[in-house]
Parts: sequence; C-alpha cells; structure tokens
Amino acid sequence: MIFQATALSSPPAHGLSDDSSPAARAPVLTPGRPVGEALRAMAGHLLREAHDILADERRDGATAVHDIRKELKRWRALLRLLAPFLDDSSERLRADARTLAGKLSAARDAQSALDAFHDAVDATLHLPPTLPPQSLVTIHSRLEDLRKSHQASLWDEETRQQLSDYVTAAAYQVSHWSLAGIGFGDLADRLATTYRRARRALPDNFESAQAEDLHELRRRVIEHRYQMELVEPAWPRLGRIWVDEAQRLRNRLGAFQDLHILTQMAAPHHPLAAWRSRLMPLIAYRQAEHAKAAARVAARLFAEPPKAFRRRLEALWAAQDGADAV
Repeated sequence: MIFQATALSSPPAHGLSDDSSPAARAPVLTPGRPVGEALRAMAGHLLREAHDILADERRDGATAVHDIRKELKRWRALLRLLAPFLDDSSERLRADARTLAGKLSAARDAQSALDAFHDAVDATLHLPPTLPPQSLVTIHSRLEDLRKSHQASLWDEETRQQLSDYVTAAAYQVSHWSLAGIGFGDLADRLATTYRRARRALPDNFESAQAEDLHELRRRVIEHRYQMELVEPAWPRLGRIWVDEAQRLRNRLGAFQDLHILTQMAAPHHPLAAWRSRLMPLIAYRQAEHAKAAARVAARLFAEPPKAFRRRLEALWAAQDGADAV
C-alpha cells in the first residue's frame, strides 16, 4: 500500500515548505552537536531534494527516473540505518519506497542494457569483431526504441503523483521523528552492521560468482556507500576517499549487472535473440574484466573486520570532536 498525502492538512505540517530553495545548505553531522537532530534534518533535506526533482517539469524523463531512483536509494539506506530508533511505520516507509523504485526498474533496465551494449562493444574493439557494423546499428536502435517505450509508459502522471504523495507523507513523518537519544556510538553500531552485511556478501571467487550473488553484493555496497556519505563531513578527506572507493565498487558491480540484463534481452524470444551467439562472447569478456576489478576494490574496502571498522569510526569522530574543541 503506497502512502497517500490526502490526510495531510496544512502545508507547513508536511515538512517540505521550510528551506526548500535550491540554495538551502545540506545539513551534516558535526562533532560536538546532537547527532539525532542532524540525522532528522538530513532526512528532511533528502526528501526536499526528491520533491524538487518531481516538481521540475523541465527535467526530461530519463534524467528524472535516474535522479529519483538515486534519491530513493539514499532514502532507503537512511531508513535502514535508523530502523532501531524509529517506530513500525518506518518499515512501511521503506517497503513503499522499494515498491515505487520497482515500478521504475523496467525503464531503467532498458537504459542499462543500452549502456552495457556500448560498454561491451567499446571494451572489445581490439578483438576480432563478432558483429558487423550494420548489426551494431540495428541493436542500438532496437535498445533505444525499448528505452523510449518503457520510459513513456512508466514515467507518467500517475507515477509522478504516487511518488509525490509518498514524499509528502514521508516528510510529514520525519517532522515527527524523535531521535534525541541517538549518540555517535549508536550510529557507529549501525554503520558497522551494514559494513558486516556487505562483507558477508563477498563471494569467495568473483570471477566464478553468479550474477545474482554479485547483484546482492551490489545492493549491500550501495547501502554502505550512502550510509558512509552521511558521516563523510566529519572527516572530509578520509570520508571522501572511502565513499569514492565504495562508488568504484558499485560502478563495477553495476556494469556487471547491466551486462547480465543485456544477456537476458538476448535470450530466446527476447528482443536481441537473433544476435545472441555474437553478443555473448563480448558480454562474457567484459563481465570478466569487471569482476576482476571489483575483486580488487572489494579487497581494499572490506579488508578490516567489522569491529575494527567500528572502532576506527569512533576514534575518528572522537579525534575530530577533540580538534574542534581546541
């Protein structure tokens, strides 16, 4: 059941009217200041950004789908992080966000297949060609037509309204969150839990891992990446490096998944079935490259045990707090 905004009475109560201008500065966690208060402000700011995306009629459909899916991922990562400190309604918020994101997945899948096709072709230009130029043009045209068709059918007024209703209702709930009791130690516990979950999802061998396993790892890495982004301002240099590494891993795993989607589109009775035998060598070659690169990044990112990761977070926070007090 998707949240509806009809129950919200006055504009000020929904949590979107204050500081909604583009110039509004994003709130951040700051050592020495209340953690819970900052987290609630960050949640409100995130939802205002989502609201602005939906309200921007000049934004083309493909960009809007990409941008709102990104905001939903950030939002869901934040909800999971804060789950122990919120009431049962937070689980409904996360489930509804997942449902809404799922509605946009078909439009994104067509774009992913198109990106994967370009990736596979560009990365294998040095190899003997398996597809003649005319086939490349035809495949690209077919994928582009699919993308436009899915985008037109999915990014419609009804979907935009459902998203807008959800964001309004979520902002109303955020305005009533009580997070005053949260300290950084509580937050570090939750960050370490996500880190542990991602670390456990690492395959023993990336090159022989199933696409489903790497997709699950990618989901965990995305969650970890967006949660770490929350604490990045507390130690900008190290935080930026960490988030960048997580993003590199996400990109490699995402490219692998895009190629898997392209593989599915080349299955029997699917749009690219006629070129399956010629596409598969390109896809397999490029997936192997992405898997190798992902393994290297993952080894760096998840090198330390979760307990050590948590201790480091708290030590950095305490050091920054002490430095600010001087």
